[in-house]
Amino acid sequence: MRDYYTITELTREFGISTRTLRFYEDEGLIHPLRRGRTRLFRPSDRILVRQIMRGKRLGFSISEIRQIIQMYKEPPGEVGQLKMMLARIEEKRGDLRQKRRDLEETLAELDQAEESCLERLVELGVTT
Repeated sequence: MRDYYTITELTREFGISTRTLRFYEDEGLIHPLRRGRTRLFRPSDRILVRQIMRGKRLGFSISEIRQIIQMYKEPPGEVGQLKMMLARIEEKRGDLRQKRRDLEETLAELDQAEESCLERLVELGVTT
């Protein structure tokens, strides 16, 4: 394992911009070392960036990600973090299920509207 990673190495590894990494730093999620104007990221920062990216893919906000990361550092620690994660996962799953129901309902309405249009065209003697 390496001692430090550069901002360029992390942006390439995670497919994100330098602006994104600076945003995570500004939000207090990561804390790179500074050597002049150069940012040096420790392996722990790299792991945090991986966790942040995973949280974003799962639909968590920066605020939610910060809260989950902070729980790991303070009591109740990892157990509390894992329990919170499970609760948030269930919330996100519920949100996604509702969105799926909404999408399926909208698709059914579109199918019905399309069928009505096609029937009316036939009544008008127009072929498609």
